[in-house]
Amino acid sequence: MSELILVRHGQASFGTASYDKLSERGIEQVRLLAQHWQDTGERFDAIYSGSLLRQKETASELLELGRKQPLQLVEHAHLNEYNGDPLIQLYLRDHARSEGFDPPPQFPIKEAKLFQTLFEAATAKWITNQLQPRSDDTGFEHWQDFRQRVYGVLDTLMAQHGSGSRVLLSTSGGVIAMALQRVLQFPDEQVITTNWMVHNSSVTRIKYGNGKISLTQFNNLPHLERPGLQHMITYR
Repeated sequence: MSELILVRHGQASFGTASYDKLSERGIEQVRLLAQHWQDTGERFDAIYSGSLLRQKETASELLELGRKQPLQLVEHAHLNEYNGDPLIQLYLRDHARSEGFDPPPQFPIKEAKLFQTLFEAATAKWITNQLQPRSDDTGFEHWQDFRQRVYGVLDTLMAQHGSGSRVLLSTSGGVIAMALQRVLQFPDEQVITTNWMVHNSSVTRIKYGNGKISLTQFNNLPHLERPGLQHMITYR
């Protein structure tokens, strides 16, 4: 059996000018994971990341874990997270007033709790095709297209890497949740619920081969669930 090992990027820089960059805590989270894997002898045959900076920064901290050196990072944009900004913007424009936000908050949302509330409301509309972009809206991706690209990249990588390969993927929470749907076949609503649960720098493992695919680990934090490090566990 071969294995996909999906790592969610470390904590990004919420509320700053550029979210798409690891925070100092995010860098430390991934370095602790890399050290844990060095100590336990984990090694990988290939490493992929999306093209987002936070995903590539995460992957770069794990490059020393190749069975053969140097291990080359391969970027694959289909591992990118969905773009949440257009979802929130369309929700604020077309749905917020009717759902009690009057007047709608101003975008971008800086307050974390309000952001999460609006994000959950927007994604609930998104997965049921109630967010409809106009011709001048940019960056919007339909739910079905997001699902298709994640399923597609997983199937492509599993086809390319067999014979007991161990393939590391540096990606994001939404992609990991969609990968679980690919394996477990749960409904779309559960994808979003699962998305909120994925910790920064957590590890999810999928075994595949001989026409079978199974989940063997989800949202694992062996490098942080130890005395003195629990404060490093984050969702955002």
